[in-house]
Amino acid sequence: MPLVLASSSPRRRDLLARLGVVLDRVASPDIDEAPRPAEPPRVYALRLAVEKAKAVERADGEIVVAGDTTIALGRRILPPAETEDVQRKLLRLMSGRRHHALSAVCVIDATGKARTRLADTIVAFKPLSDDEIDAYIACGEGLGKAGGYAIQGRAEAFVRFLQGSHSGVIGLPLFETRALLKAAGLPLV
Repeated sequence: MPLVLASSSPRRRDLLARLGVVLDRVASPDIDEAPRPAEPPRVYALRLAVEKAKAVERADGEIVVAGDTTIALGRRILPPAETEDVQRKLLRLMSGRRHHALSAVCVIDATGKARTRLADTIVAFKPLSDDEIDAYIACGEGLGKAGGYAIQGRAEAFVRFLQGSHSGVIGLPLFETRALLKAAGLPLV
């Protein structure tokens, strides 16, 4: 069955490859990612995954997979770090605290039925000094990322505790994604 990834993220392509998945095509969805007023983080992440999957044109027989990773402090949705100033504020907010990496996935099967799953991973950073934050920002890997960090890179050294899906924090929860792809009829080992 042909599989389409509704994402421009190279990390999601790499994560799917870990499952032995071969993509037939990649399409970048164009959606409004602004949170709705008073929208809870879990609802937001699931909504974006579904909207991304539905935003990609699906040919007959194609399966579409899309994901969204949202970082939340309590009920507060943290934005992606589009600038170094935003990244600095995000890292200071998470310094010495726990936050949630909510990774939602949506798979639309060949019949058009959408299924979703959500992985809620608790991540706790050690207290970060200003020098550590400045050095991390200077390396450039967290810019543009949810929460301003990339756990698969240097930021992993800041993590003192993680409960949940490591791959979900990177961008796609593999356990949940595999289950959805199998339910959609994709033959996975």
